[in-house]
Amino acid sequence: MTDQQFDHFVAAATPAADRRSADLRDRPSRTDSLTSQLSNVIGGPVGDHALIGRARFWTPLRILFVFTLLFLAFGWATKAACIQQTSDGAGGLTLDWHNNRQYVAMCYSDTVPLYGAERLNEGAFPYKKSWTESTPDGGTETRYMEYPVLSGLYQYAAMQITHHLPFRPALSVVTYFNVVAIGLAFAWLVTVWATSRLAGRRVWDAALLALSPLVVVHAFTNFDALATAFAATGLLAWARRKPLLAGVLLGLGGAAKLYPLLLLGPIIVLCLRADPMRKLPVAQRVGKRISELDSLAAVREWLRETPQRLRVFESRPLGAGAVTVVAAALTWFAVNLPIAVLFPAGWREFFRLNTARHADPDSIYNVITSFTGWTGFDGPLQHGEAPTILNTVSLLAFLAACIAIAYLGLRAPTRPRLAQLCFLVVAAFLITNKVWSPQYSLWLVPLAVLALPHRRILLAWMTIDALVWVPRMYYYLGEDNKGLPEQWFTGTVALRDLAVVGLCAMVVWEVLHPRDDIVRREFVDDPAGGILDRYPDPLLPWLPQWLRPRAARSQPQVA
Repeated sequence: MTDQQFDHFVAAATPAADRRSADLRDRPSRTDSLTSQLSNVIGGPVGDHALIGRARFWTPLRILFVFTLLFLAFGWATKAACIQQTSDGAGGLTLDWHNNRQYVAMCYSDTVPLYGAERLNEGAFPYKKSWTESTPDGGTETRYMEYPVLSGLYQYAAMQITHHLPFRPALSVVTYFNVVAIGLAFAWLVTVWATSRLAGRRVWDAALLALSPLVVVHAFTNFDALATAFAATGLLAWARRKPLLAGVLLGLGGAAKLYPLLLLGPIIVLCLRADPMRKLPVAQRVGKRISELDSLAAVREWLRETPQRLRVFESRPLGAGAVTVVAAALTWFAVNLPIAVLFPAGWREFFRLNTARHADPDSIYNVITSFTGWTGFDGPLQHGEAPTILNTVSLLAFLAACIAIAYLGLRAPTRPRLAQLCFLVVAAFLITNKVWSPQYSLWLVPLAVLALPHRRILLAWMTIDALVWVPRMYYYLGEDNKGLPEQWFTGTVALRDLAVVGLCAMVVWEVLHPRDDIVRREFVDDPAGGILDRYPDPLLPWLPQWLRPRAARSQPQVA
């Protein structure tokens, strides 16, 4: 056909619109009984012939954002009572925390008292500014900002925004809280976005994150949403096979709260299991070796070849894992180094306080003390005296748990999903640690959604954990002020711990019985696995016999 004939060609009919459907996407209204019942409010489960993934505006992600903003608004409303103002009796204004309002109204947030306690109201730079506090034994001690570097700098940035806004209420702490809350809300939205991308075909699992009762209670209790955002985006970068970026994001998360660095352990364990442990073929080696750098020109050439060399190194599991770990360590070091050099005493404060802290009211050690009268591993201690034995025991307990999780990851019949091991590690850290601040439970929510997306079970756990806030507040109120006895509070803490242990047991069961893992249905391997997703398991059984995966024990050793 000539060009002129083609120009006059008329189609028999208008081409049909693209009607493809994302049929592999999980449809909770048809696969989950709870969601199916709830869907009756908006017309019932999706139809058999519905086109999935064809919505132009109300995409799953946008709906998740609406859910998230709604629950964040509820969370802000629960804290709003603690930023109410009242007369101080001298013609000025003060926060209305009279008669322990922060506990009675259950609106307490660390951000409000820290504004004055850490001298942010004076415009002070964290880690540089020090102050003197009285101690319970009648002495004094010098104090500094007690948070990791990025969390401290976030507070400083929020203070600077507060002080430079053109409009100011009578109390700057009110504006400061709202500025902090806006940043934390954005961080939680990022967490929801990254988790929805990590969920793969089960995008609606992220609704458990958006609608979590823990968001209402703890989104604005402290600054932990910053760390969850870095942790979730770090895992997303790993899932998208960008190990260098993953390491940078996890390192930044570790500079805000240390827990994102715990996620490096599962990455390394799974990479060890998958890596063939063979040297790269000569044809894949790039450029000069370090031993061949005999001139400045050779060094320059070696540096130019580094990106390509890095891509080759990242093409195998253990290389990608090593890049992530090194990038995370260097990022954490780069963020902390300026503060550590300029203000060493202030930088050490976070580590000093965590070493000297006794068992937190929410820790398993305090629960045991509460019900048995046990005086603890170290017995009665003076203020500032570190609980040496408790520190050692909690560290050894966590290391033992990590060894058990690594053994599980190596010995499981099928390579576990990354989210499963990440959840187990973080849960083990919280259970064995001497400190479990209430907002730390937010760390578990994204990982639980990815590791164990059973909606009723997760909602039950999150509701139990969120409700611990009620007896906690009334326990802090004190029995003299009609508060609750200690055992009412520690009893709910024990119930929460048992719920988390139960979740861990379910994750372990699904690791050992991968056919029961609903995420692996429809021929899915590991949506968050990155280079590990659909990687041979194992390519070479290089592990010792007692560490070799069950499925590979009968396979012959490959030379």
